[in-house]
Amino acid sequence: MSEKILIIAPSWIGDCIMSQPLLRRLHELRGGCTIDVFAPAWSQAVFARMPEVSEIIDNPFGHGALRLRERLRVGRGLGRCGYTQVIVLPGSLKSALIAAATGIRQRTGYVGEQRYFFLNDIRKLDKNVLPLMVDRYTALAHDAGAAFHGSGDAPRLRIDADSQAQALTSLGLNREKPVLALCAGAEYGAAKRWPPRHFAAVARHFSQKGWAVWLFGSAKDAPVSQQINELSGNICADLCGKTTLAQAADLLACADAAVCNDSGLMHLAAAAGCRVVAVYGSSSPQHTPPLGENAAVAGLNLPCSPCFKRECPLGHLDCLEKLLPEHIIQLLERQR
Repeated sequence: MSEKILIIAPSWIGDCIMSQPLLRRLHELRGGCTIDVFAPAWSQAVFARMPEVSEIIDNPFGHGALRLRERLRVGRGLGRCGYTQVIVLPGSLKSALIAAATGIRQRTGYVGEQRYFFLNDIRKLDKNVLPLMVDRYTALAHDAGAAFHGSGDAPRLRIDADSQAQALTSLGLNREKPVLALCAGAEYGAAKRWPPRHFAAVARHFSQKGWAVWLFGSAKDAPVSQQINELSGNICADLCGKTTLAQAADLLACADAAVCNDSGLMHLAAAAGCRVVAVYGSSSPQHTPPLGENAAVAGLNLPCSPCFKRECPLGHLDCLEKLLPEHIIQLLERQR
């Protein structure tokens, strides 16, 4: 009988994308297995673009919501679906509670938040051995006693040509010119956001070379994207808040290059096959870099960074302010 595996997915889009190499490895190691993913609504479009996934099951619990009785009820329902293993990717106790309620024979995940009572295939994480999130996930495909060597490969999302064409048409876009994508948002905080005037300078440079510039982001990113567009002389197509996550993946796959903050869209652009230059300020590429041969990282490595703060604790944001547009342009030109 083939194995049927349930994945309890992370909440952050970038982490969801980095889970794909785990799914690929499971198929390699356990030929014929079926993989279902339990994921929140906002990330399901990402898993829909992964050919390794058979079914996506809605996770109705938002960030921070305990709702213990409901978690137990949902877990028991999942336990009636014939799964042979559940792999818990989030490090929270709440996600382990759902896994425990399923009663699935093998419940796999890393130690954390007193999860010993809920998982029975507990792995101890050595962050020095596995610094990359993608490798931490992929290692869970292997037996507990097996050594995991190498890397977890890079995520590669499936792009549907018909959906891509529909996205272009519905937003009045075309591919007559090379496309530069700018992803200027970062959910975590201002200390991860490269200044709008720097993004605008890159936009002007490539526009003068005959490129189209598309701005990506959620509705929350609309003010900063509007500022970039104004500073660049309104030369950009501002798509912030106008695309679904699936459409963003399709359109990023159209782009010839992208400049991104450390964000979910950065990982989405890389997984869609776009050439990416990722800007790092308060965070570090040592843990969650953009993955793939066409990805480059830009950062100043100042003594005060990475600080991993939402706001600059020193009040100057030198790690981003002093990372000049000319450096990013050089990286983009070098990638061609």
